[in-house]
Amino acid sequence: MDHSLNTEHENERIVLGLLSSVESDGARSQRHIAAELGIALGLVNAYLKRCIKKGLVKVSDAPARRYAYYLTPQGFAEKSRLTVQYLSNSFSFFRLAKSDCARVLDQAKEKGFSRLVLAGQSDLAEVAILCAVEAGVSIVAVVDPASELARFVGVNVFRSFDEVTDAFDAVIVTDVAHASASYDAAAAVCGAERVLAPGLLGLREQGGAAEGAP
Repeated sequence: MDHSLNTEHENERIVLGLLSSVESDGARSQRHIAAELGIALGLVNAYLKRCIKKGLVKVSDAPARRYAYYLTPQGFAEKSRLTVQYLSNSFSFFRLAKSDCARVLDQAKEKGFSRLVLAGQSDLAEVAILCAVEAGVSIVAVVDPASELARFVGVNVFRSFDEVTDAFDAVIVTDVAHASASYDAAAAVCGAERVLAPGLLGLREQGGAAEGAP
């Protein structure tokens, strides 16, 4: 592997591990996080400072002259993005994406949603389109404001929901890079109760309607 790519992958691993650790227990010591991630204590300190500077993590005073860290909304979004990006670089992605998409599609069928739009052109959208065939539901369109394609894996692509000509029942978020923004855009169009998302996007914080898992 190219050295720069290897370094970037390791950087993603550390940031993702750090954000996950803070989300799990913000009162953990830096020494504990260092042992958990298998990196030097000084490196944890440097990465924490960087995450605070980027607005991903906030710090507050805790008892016994300790500090407690917690994720900001931006930190949650970055953790979700890194999770998918990191998984995409591993063999785990397809297996997890397929499982999550199958679960969300089953959830859609239970609610009586059989004609669906995907919000976001991505590897995850490709998996969802393949899973929809097995699930017996129709993906009528992909909506992605940044897409330059007219079709994606045999499905028509549009820049906005207004351009979708076929009737649809609900939206599944498949936007990896801007999952939260895509969720909000879809909810504004058809209501949060008609927006679903695979669990690996980490949109549970948005409320029950977005959960891909029970």
